[in-house]
Amino acid sequence: MDFKTWRHAFKLDPAKTITDEQLALLAESGTDGMIVGGTDGVTLDNVLDLLVRIRRFSVPLALEVSTVESVTPGFDFYFIPTVLNSTKVEWINGIHHGALREYGHMMDWDEVIPEGYCILNPHCKAAKLTGVTKVPDEEDILAYARMAEHLFKLPVFYMEYSGTYGDPKMVRAAANLLNETQLFYGGGIKNGQDAQTMAEIADTIIVGNVIYEDLKAALSTVKAVKSVARP
Repeated sequence: MDFKTWRHAFKLDPAKTITDEQLALLAESGTDGMIVGGTDGVTLDNVLDLLVRIRRFSVPLALEVSTVESVTPGFDFYFIPTVLNSTKVEWINGIHHGALREYGHMMDWDEVIPEGYCILNPHCKAAKLTGVTKVPDEEDILAYARMAEHLFKLPVFYMEYSGTYGDPKMVRAAANLLNETQLFYGGGIKNGQDAQTMAEIADTIIVGNVIYEDLKAALSTVKAVKSVARP
């Protein structure tokens, strides 16, 4: 099991409602992984609830950590975002420093995956929380991609459009620069065609909000992504 082989992943928000039947359809859809994570309303209780319900299935499971208080054993991976275009130091290294002071001695570093986040929708909740105040242009994105791969040697560069569909030209610009760092794309995917377009560019496609809006459309993204060869 290696997250580097993932082409498609569903992201589940612990603060949103989903039935066991819907979870089963997602987990058995052929997706490569499921990620538990959200911006607000994330608690230990609702993270544990999803963990227990998804663990009935064999699909790899990651926790994307947004609050230290919600971290719990039982996940295969722990994705740790550092928001490269944040204006608040706590979202770049502050929260991370506090977590390592308290829990660093007990971490299994094979399970910890740092993500270099670039938030590209300044109107989304994540942008407001982390202090992202402007839309990065192409030169900004290229600089953040280089920062992720060459300066900080991060395994993942995550282009997060969060609720809006991104510009394929911008995503391709980053993809063309990255060799070792894996490119995650997330945001605004509403159907299989949206997913396929981005799968032709990015290494891994993250499908989130549409799960709660149109489950059938969300499920269609798995086949769409898998129909495209890895770029």
